[in-house]
Amino acid sequence: MVSGAGGAVASGSVSGSDRGVVSGVADGTAPCACAGRRSRRSRAWAELLRLPALFSVPGDALAGAAATGSAPGSRTLLAIGSSLCLYEAGMALNDWADRDIDAVERPHRPLPSGRVRPAAALTAACALTGAGLALAARAGRPALAVAAPLAATVWAYDLGLKHTPAGPVAMGAARGLDLLLGAAATTGRTRPALPSAALLGTHTLAVTTVSRQEARGGSPLAPLAALATTALLTRQVTRRSAPPTRGHGAPAKKTGTAHALTRPRRPTRNPAQESAALLTTALGAAYAATTARPYFHAALNPSPPLTQRAVGAGIRATIPLQATLAARSRGTATALLIAALAPLGARFAKKVSVT
Repeated sequence: MVSGAGGAVASGSVSGSDRGVVSGVADGTAPCACAGRRSRRSRAWAELLRLPALFSVPGDALAGAAATGSAPGSRTLLAIGSSLCLYEAGMALNDWADRDIDAVERPHRPLPSGRVRPAAALTAACALTGAGLALAARAGRPALAVAAPLAATVWAYDLGLKHTPAGPVAMGAARGLDLLLGAAATTGRTRPALPSAALLGTHTLAVTTVSRQEARGGSPLAPLAALATTALLTRQVTRRSAPPTRGHGAPAKKTGTAHALTRPRRPTRNPAQESAALLTTALGAAYAATTARPYFHAALNPSPPLTQRAVGAGIRATIPLQATLAARSRGTATALLIAALAPLGARFAKKVSVT
């Protein structure tokens, strides 16, 4: 979402020392050296693909399904698989497109450090894009109709829009389309999910705007704007919607006993609605709490480390926001499922950076 979006196995002739590693008959340190190389290669790809950020992806499709009033099904799972592939395609393509910039600003990244070849990253981006579109096609034509522009937006962002004023808008659109992908795959309809897609896209736009200065630091305006956006989104997603009023037909005259008997009663909420409202409020508070302090610190001191921390918090906050959107749509079980991904994402983010 933000600033993102290995080495090949040797073939041919093998030297004597390498034969010892392959066969396991060299000295006792050879197998360990081979395992160490595999571990380093895996670590490099995990950094390239920013694997902990994957935990922020399934909630898009799940929130989209909830917005349509439907429970997730097999087609929703296909949409999640498509989203994961397209998201990781964007991560690999991002580093491939930025390899020259990263060589100056972030030489420790997998491509400029030589731990992953640029050709391998580009090949992975192409393969993952194809897999994402294939999975969307399996989910049905409506899903493919959303996945195709989503893939195009990802590639357009990484290859041209990222460093233009349209970059954050494109990234927000991509996240919104990802939510609509879940709605289209589950029910074939996207209209009911448009409000949720707009809210999620706005959050992504704010985080992406902050991420544009994570390498060099910059103005406090971006994190301040993101902080204000978070407050507005929290208020919007936790606002209780007015239940529909009962009764039809022309109103009676507002006089005497007739008015007292025909006056619409004040609608009441059942326990399920109250539980959903309380869950929505709690998840909305968790969303705000995830980003408030990092954004505030980045506004006070917009240095690269604090800005990167704010961006990471913004990415993690995507999960409680998705859960809030699902709970607001009365998808209580779906909301709890999405919320369960948050601690997993935070845990793995301590091992591999999401920025």
